[in-house]
Order: sequence, then C-alpha cells, then structure tokens
Amino acid sequence: MDFKKMGAEFMGTFWLVLGGCGSAVLAANFPGLGIGFLGVAFAFGLTVLTMAFAIGHISGCHLNPAVSFGLWAGGRFEAKELIPYIISQVLGGLPVLPFYM
Repeated sequence: MDFKKMGAEFMGTFWLVLGGCGSAVLAANFPGLGIGFLGVAFAFGLTVLTMAFAIGHISGCHLNPAVSFGLWAGGRFEAKELIPYIISQVLGGLPVLPFYM
C-alpha cells in the first residue's frame, strides 16, 4: 500500500466534495443570487481539472469509489489497491460534511 497515493486520493476527494458539492449547496441556498446550474457544472469540472493536474501523476486521480471500482472491473487497476483507494476516498469526503449541515 502506497501512502502517497492514498493521501493524494484523500486530498483530491476532499477538494472535489468541498468545491463541487459546496457550489451546489450555495446554488440551492440562493436561487436568485446563486451560480446556477452552469456555475455548479463549472465548479465540478474545474475541481476535477485542478486535481488531475495536481495528483494525476501520483494516484491516477480517481476521486470516486465508483471510478476505482470501474477501473478494477475493466482490468485496468490492481485488486490489491482497490480497498485502500475506496477507504481513502470515503474518508476524504467526510471532513467536509460538517460545513453542509
């Protein structure tokens, strides 16, 4: 298990949930003043883009357990890394939850 990869997935998922889901929460709370659907789409896209450049060379920038599982199912990802990746990604999304409650 490579802790550098797990840390990269943790930080990448944290950034995705903070930036992407945070923008969706702001858009929902302020419908007349919010960023709207286009702004939310840009927020998700730009957070994935920034993480692809920042951690793509380290961990592959999956950022989502479904992506990791899909790559494994397609034979493009080793089974021994699947569970540590999923754990890192789930834990990466948890610290952001108190901001949205």
